[in-house]
Amino acid sequence: MYRKRAADRFGKSSSGWSAAKPLKRPSQARAKFTVQAIFDAFVRIWRTKGWEGVTTRAVALETGVSVGTLYDYFPNKEALLSGYVRHCIDALLVAIEVQVIQPVGLAWDERMRRLVRLTGEIKPQDLPYFDVAMLRLESVIAEPKHHRRVFEELCAKWIKAMTACPDFPGRLDPDTVKILFASVWGARRYLLLLDMDEGFQRRWIEETTQSCLSRLQQIATSVGVEALGYEAEPSPQNI
Repeated sequence: MYRKRAADRFGKSSSGWSAAKPLKRPSQARAKFTVQAIFDAFVRIWRTKGWEGVTTRAVALETGVSVGTLYDYFPNKEALLSGYVRHCIDALLVAIEVQVIQPVGLAWDERMRRLVRLTGEIKPQDLPYFDVAMLRLESVIAEPKHHRRVFEELCAKWIKAMTACPDFPGRLDPDTVKILFASVWGARRYLLLLDMDEGFQRRWIEETTQSCLSRLQQIATSVGVEALGYEAEPSPQNI
């Protein structure tokens, strides 16, 4: 997203949105504070006036910085949206690390519950605001390679999270973890597009969490049975 880190850029080079790239990534505390304030102002304007109400001048005024300072990081509102989308992904990666991977002594099923909630919850309270309108614009400012990169980053976190489960018998196939992640992440994005009511969203999270737990329990049981020298019973769909 930022020119100092080309791997993190969002923004199509073959469209009129080719300038939808943040200029630099903040490294010092003061710069990080400024960019966070810009993001906060961007969200406040977005939630009251929508995309049409977002202008660099309006965001600078709401933030309390000069337009020139805003341009140091974001040359236009497309670049600002691009930077904010990446900010949302980074926040999710950090949340998984802190809430799922780092805790010591957490049972594997509780790690999975936290993992599914963080990844799948459509309006999480502890992550940056993100809505369906942002998702629709995201497809314009992000190339397929950027979506692939985010997918791989989140998959890596899921694999790391399951590796952090010493109480889970055996080792999970990375592809199995990727499939579980894809089922949660893909459905979350689709449900966001459909703007489903909160009751359905809560039910979906509960059912999806149970499905993931059931699949992992099935794997754990198979490992335990095989360790005793028996073959695991075939699942009903394989009979």
